[in-house]
Amino acid sequence: GYHAHIYYDPQKTRPMAERVCAVIGEKFTVEFGGFRDGPVGPHPVANAQVIFKPDQFQPVIEWLMMNRDGLDVLIHPLTDDSVDDHSVYAMWLGSPVPLKLDTLRRNYRAELLPSA
Repeated sequence: GYHAHIYYDPQKTRPMAERVCAVIGEKFTVEFGGFRDGPVGPHPVANAQVIFKPDQFQPVIEWLMMNRDGLDVLIHPLTDDSVDDHSVYAMWLGSPVPLKLDTLRRNYRAELLPSA
């Protein structure tokens, strides 16, 4: 599966992130990991996490390319190595956000993976 992290400013652009996520939820088969209004793990700024399976990669990413409302987005796979996923295999829409990779464990917690 994959994660898309939609970065936002809690004071200024959270409503934009909420709209983007609402439409993604209506249009595609995804799960949400929630809105985080502060730094969490490797993410130094607020972000909304979208979790999706490989069959949704093309439609979700194509839609985000055209409809992210100027928000920066990290897209990464869910392999067996979360450090590489957030760095080596990462893809960005907009400007990359410097991540704190030293906070990551190599593997993922079950709730961060797409449901069966």
